[in-house]
Amino acid sequence: MTNQSLYQIGLTMINGVGDIMGRQLLQTLGSAEAIFAEKRSTLERIPGIGSVIAANIKNPDVLRCAEKELAFIEKNGITCYFITETGYPKRLRECADAPVLLYYRGNTDLNALRIVSLVGTRSATDYGKSLTEKLISELAALFPGLLIISGLAYGIDILAHRAALKHQLPTVAVLAHGLDRIYPFVHTGTATDMLTHGGLLTDFPSHTTPDKMNFVKRNRIVAGLSDATIIIESAEKGGSLITADLAFSYGRDVYAFPGKVTDTCSQGCNRIIRQNKAGLITSAADFVSAICWDVEGKPQPSPPQMPSLFAGKEKDEHLRIITMLREKNELHINQLAIEMDMPVYRLSTLLFELEMNNVVKAIPGSMYKLL
Repeated sequence: MTNQSLYQIGLTMINGVGDIMGRQLLQTLGSAEAIFAEKRSTLERIPGIGSVIAANIKNPDVLRCAEKELAFIEKNGITCYFITETGYPKRLRECADAPVLLYYRGNTDLNALRIVSLVGTRSATDYGKSLTEKLISELAALFPGLLIISGLAYGIDILAHRAALKHQLPTVAVLAHGLDRIYPFVHTGTATDMLTHGGLLTDFPSHTTPDKMNFVKRNRIVAGLSDATIIIESAEKGGSLITADLAFSYGRDVYAFPGKVTDTCSQGCNRIIRQNKAGLITSAADFVSAICWDVEGKPQPSPPQMPSLFAGKEKDEHLRIITMLREKNELHINQLAIEMDMPVYRLSTLLFELEMNNVVKAIPGSMYKLL
């Protein structure tokens, strides 16, 4: 740990300064150390700060608390990831409300090539248990390095972690408390196993208790860390649906397994599928096809060729669409319309033609990507 670590931890402990304001301060002043070194009068003039928060920044108790946390981190071999530094999860950094600082114990790269968050109800049925085991078993066969993210909670979460360990996939739990404890305590054994084939991650310092509001807050990390979130089972309301909504708002892929309309534990999944917030999947093959991942060891497809039936002005427009999707990987139809300077109704026709000729693929959330 460096001296910078003290100020980085301290930034997260200032009363009234959350992650969004913390990032604004970093953009304005350049570093965590510079924030604490700045004069109170200058801090007060920064938009959104004012006299109260400026006083909180200059409160010496903040760095005293940070010193205690730094000692805990060094004693327990915890790694800190600060948002401006290399190593911070790049997918998570893209989210506007990403944590300024993360605490991590484990041996898995949080910037793995492929990452999936898998969550669901705490009251898993036999159907949900079977789906979790089968999905992870099939994904492990296709993608041996796939990182599985979940929340170590009862039900689908712990089943996902255990299935990942069973099939030798790395798995990381995002916690709603500090790394000085495990909640629920009965999952300590699984959490310990994950330290050597995965890890434990949180944005909460030590001595933070697993209060209800913390579980909601940690869901943004579960959603933001991954390429896609899969909901196995969910009642009409629940934390997994909050995670799905967050992932959807971040522009990430969301998928859900459907269930009987009479099944309480499938009502949430059925609803987000009906609302077009999640793609319907029934297997790992469905998921892989929807997210357009190339199976490891499979030859890479050649770049899409323009069908010969396109000519003239339409061909030029199709080529522009392909070029933009190749640069951006995927785009929402509205964003694509802006980039093309074209009405959505006209763009929809062009996209449909490309989709029918197996050049582009529509994915959940009105997004498009190349096949």
